[in-house]
Amino acid sequence: MRVTDGPQDAQAADEGTTARPALGQVMAGCTVLVTADRRASELASALERRGATVRHAPALTMVPHADDDALVDGTRSLITTPPDVVVVTTGIGFRAWVEAADAHGLADHLLDTLADCRIVARGPKARGAIQAAGLTADWVAESETSGEIADVLLSEGVDGLRIAVQHHGAGADGLDVVFGEAGADVLSLVVYRWGPPPDPAALRASVEAAANGEIDAVVFTSAPGSEAWLRAVESEGVLPSVRGRFGNGSMVAAAVGPITARPLESRGIETLQPERGRLGALVRTLVGHYEHAETLAIETVAGRLLIRSRSAVLDGRVLPLSPSGLAVLRVLAVARGDVVRRDDVLAALPGESRDAHAAEVAIARVRDAAGDRALVKTVVKRGYRLALAAG
Repeated sequence: MRVTDGPQDAQAADEGTTARPALGQVMAGCTVLVTADRRASELASALERRGATVRHAPALTMVPHADDDALVDGTRSLITTPPDVVVVTTGIGFRAWVEAADAHGLADHLLDTLADCRIVARGPKARGAIQAAGLTADWVAESETSGEIADVLLSEGVDGLRIAVQHHGAGADGLDVVFGEAGADVLSLVVYRWGPPPDPAALRASVEAAANGEIDAVVFTSAPGSEAWLRAVESEGVLPSVRGRFGNGSMVAAAVGPITARPLESRGIETLQPERGRLGALVRTLVGHYEHAETLAIETVAGRLLIRSRSAVLDGRVLPLSPSGLAVLRVLAVARGDVVRRDDVLAALPGESRDAHAAEVAIARVRDAAGDRALVKTVVKRGYRLALAAG
């Protein structure tokens, strides 16, 4: 599930933001769910440096085929009878193919053979992997779709050509069949496949957490991963809740590119996407979203207040609030300086108490957590309100 051509992409994200010191902890208080298996630690580190709390629940496992006899035999066949065209569908798959060939002493022969073929890449990531191997892609499907590859090659004619297709984890998207029916001799190379989640219980728990308001953002790095996570959502019967949270903006779906976003958008879920399908760009896009969210936060006498799903940030500091304290502060924040009745404060607390003293204790705890008692004003005989900065 590779979404970057190397660690330099995550480094580039840092370099691109060091000019704005305020960006450092812009995601403080955010809980981000990472659904990827591969390079999850890289992504998590980049988000944690911005202050986020990262939860990891891979929706799928990438199972390599490095020792698969069929892959080795196919590679030998390609070297013995070179193809006219090689279709590279994924960057990670191409790298894994070269690594598998190297493990069997075939890498040099493979690269020499590919150098004399027409190489077609399905998108920028595939092209990057080809270039990293010292080769050049002759044509790139910028839409990152197999359909575009099929349209172009079929329009040129493939009858009589030998075409090698490097499969990605979800299959070849029908390219083998289409080219075969058009008269081509097709060689299929399955480099890796998608397996079940490594921890099904963690996946189910992540779905419940997203539905229950414990997650601020969910990050997706592959279309199969997006589909698998959404199927888990549907299996747990919480799609309406999850879709509702994505829809009202209380939770964000961030996808590395349009292909990854497609399963989400087919279910009516809008996504944040970077202009370039890279890990660093994905991080920058998510950070940019929360940077903008802070400009929409409430300006109080104690500083800028931002409410997250499981925490509140005041003047850049995550407040030590209990869940009930956060619920009370959220009620006050929603009112945006208007008076909140004591009964509404009590309604935000667990249980069914109507004791005025319980409301006073809850407000006192919010003030203590804020470290500034002036943040919440008591309005005699009416209730409480946030003290907003003079505008």
